[in-house]
Amino acid sequence: MTTPPTGATPGRYSSLSGGLVESIAKKFNIKPENIALGCGSTQILRTATHVFTAPGKPLVGTIPTYEECAGYADLIGNPVRPVPLDPEFKMDLTRMADAARGAGLIFYCNPNNPTATYVGARATRDFLARVNRISPDTTILVDEAYFDYVTDPDHDTHIALAVEDPRVIVARTFSKAYGMAGLRLGYVVGHPDTIRKMNEWESAGGTSTLNVLAMAAGIVAIEQDASVIAAERARNKEVRDFTMKWFADRGMKPTDAQANFMFVNIGRPVKEFRDACKAKNVLVARDFPPFEKTHCRLSFGTMAEMQKAVAVFGQVLGKPTANAA
Repeated sequence: MTTPPTGATPGRYSSLSGGLVESIAKKFNIKPENIALGCGSTQILRTATHVFTAPGKPLVGTIPTYEECAGYADLIGNPVRPVPLDPEFKMDLTRMADAARGAGLIFYCNPNNPTATYVGARATRDFLARVNRISPDTTILVDEAYFDYVTDPDHDTHIALAVEDPRVIVARTFSKAYGMAGLRLGYVVGHPDTIRKMNEWESAGGTSTLNVLAMAAGIVAIEQDASVIAAERARNKEVRDFTMKWFADRGMKPTDAQANFMFVNIGRPVKEFRDACKAKNVLVARDFPPFEKTHCRLSFGTMAEMQKAVAVFGQVLGKPTANAA
């Protein structure tokens, strides 16, 4: 494992951002000018919304998805064009492309949060090319926050495309598979001209919001052996398969989850389910309109945690576990 960088003392302002950018650039075989850092994905998504949307340049995003971009666009007075999901709870690429005409920014969260569904790499590349043809001034933000959990064989990052195309940017985070959510660290990859625009908005390229501990941990994390993330992907898949099967066996259909959470039709209002689970010390995610009356988002813990959780789910839903059936 990489030795933590020297000079990373919390009592001093840090220049570790340069080392972190270099480590990320080395990992993806790109240049430092293709990268900007952020305080988790949140800062990156807000910056992109600020830079690429305007009163006459709407934000396009599927509903539901991670709310940061749409919520922030609404906050600053820029219009949002919501696009419904397709029947499989995936992003509807045809409707998304149609909505892209004249838009400033498309938020393309893949796998999508909260539905956990994934659009394959080939379909995504075709979508990006189509948007570039029909609305060449529109920027597409591909959020790959859950990239490391995908097990679909048609899986690839779009970083290489973003480096070459100024209309595509890719957001990544250390909050998920790297287990650093509390440290708040993320990055965006794009064409140098696009990164420059984002850096001009965020003083010092966003590094003024980062802390010494996060950057030091980020360097160690990005340089660690790939087998660490592979093991985390395999661990998550085992838990994911177990939990999804538990619901499917009891007639509750989950989406085709490709993340470290699932979206499942429990057939009742989520608030009732959430409150009942909380009373038994199991926490369930918030509502995600327009599916708050039927579908619940559930994050995966360890196998031991999920075995305990499904026992509670069985009690609350009136669907006993296999051992109790």
